[in-house]
Amino acid sequence: MREGPEIALIGSLLGDPARSNMLMALMSGKALTAGELAREAGVTPQTASSHLAKLEDGGMVKHVKQGRHRYYALQDQHVADLLESMTGLAAARGHMRLRTGPKDPAMRHARLCYSHLAGEKGVQMLDSLAAKGLIQTDEEAVALSDAGRAYLAEFGVILSRKRQAGPHMCKTCLDWSARRYHLGGVLGRALWARLEELEWAKRDGKTRIVLFSRAGEEAFQQLFPMPQL
Repeated sequence: MREGPEIALIGSLLGDPARSNMLMALMSGKALTAGELAREAGVTPQTASSHLAKLEDGGMVKHVKQGRHRYYALQDQHVADLLESMTGLAAARGHMRLRTGPKDPAMRHARLCYSHLAGEKGVQMLDSLAAKGLIQTDEEAVALSDAGRAYLAEFGVILSRKRQAGPHMCKTCLDWSARRYHLGGVLGRALWARLEELEWAKRDGKTRIVLFSRAGEEAFQQLFPMPQL
């Protein structure tokens, strides 16, 4: 028997369509009830409870009890990163759902990747920061420059030295719809929180879609303009 991490267990948990649909629903960053997840997965509440028990035992989700309800969320950022990576790989290999709905363009435009902005808007934000020299990127790493810290502090994003020094300060995620990178990590989460705080954008109540107000769209374009080719 080979030693080391047992990836087959993770594979078996993700390999069931109902469980994968539940996990993708939780990529919105919102905690959902078993009933809500049952509807997302297209299964009965009893079947959903069984799936959730397996996901919780496997360290993929966690729950908190509030009143008569249990609310489920992804266990941590590691699970979210895995799901986003697998989504990007599936898209790159052409493993796409055959039917798309009216929400598909909106999902591609702006959505939440667990706790940060993704889609065309997320890619634009990273590209804009990089073009201005506020973020330094190469094939292996991404880092916030001193000018970037000052720029974002003016925007209201101020991170402690401890958080700035952490290994997950600046990370990139391969965006499954744009096939390019968007900004994740501590900085990505902080920027999304600031966009919400300013009411430039908000998450859709039922999906991962992010909706920008008209004023928020204009302000976003000014702060993170598309780089000139």
